[in-house]
Amino acid sequence: MNIAYRFRIYPTEEQKILLGKTFGCCRFLYNQMLNDKIREYKKTKKLLKNTPAMYKKEYPFLKEVDSLALANVQLHLEKAYKNFFRDPKAGFPRFKSKHHSQNSYTTNVVNGNILVEDIDMKAMSQCLHFGKSVQDNGYGMFRNMLDYKLAWKGKKLVKIDRFFPSSKKCSKCGKIKKELKLSERVYRCTCGNEMDRDRNAAINIREEARRMLTA
Repeated sequence: MNIAYRFRIYPTEEQKILLGKTFGCCRFLYNQMLNDKIREYKKTKKLLKNTPAMYKKEYPFLKEVDSLALANVQLHLEKAYKNFFRDPKAGFPRFKSKHHSQNSYTTNVVNGNILVEDIDMKAMSQCLHFGKSVQDNGYGMFRNMLDYKLAWKGKKLVKIDRFFPSSKKCSKCGKIKKELKLSERVYRCTCGNEMDRDRNAAINIREEARRMLTA
């Protein structure tokens, strides 16, 4: 039995830009690969085995987005292309239009492990005076369900120690700040690193999880 989940997300402006780039790059790559397949077939009557890596040198902007999203572009195109030759009624793959195609892409879970920070939600609500607002977002329930579902699939939920300084640590040089106010939404380090506070913390959490998995 396959189970699907649908989540509504509220990306930051920076994330919106990255999503837009990924949508555009996936659409661009799909059209380029399809066009080259058509040209090769007309010329040699053979199926062209092209991959995303073949286009990154000529179009370096493809390196700025999720490589797994681009890899899935290839898989989707190959499937559509083969379906047509197996059964013409399936229809020949169509070029994707910027204005008439749905903005979407497919990526993958890496190493089968989706990681979280082991946050004490009750303590956070008390020490930061957030009241019930922090607990009402259902994060604790989500974490428990995630743990259960991963265990069901034979996978592992990696929990980062709540005392790990994910927010105070510089994801570039590793230096840890003594103090970091909640109002400081941009992380700035003496090494020159300057980025969104939450993104900096997310990178630190990811790297700590990788360390734990290989320890």
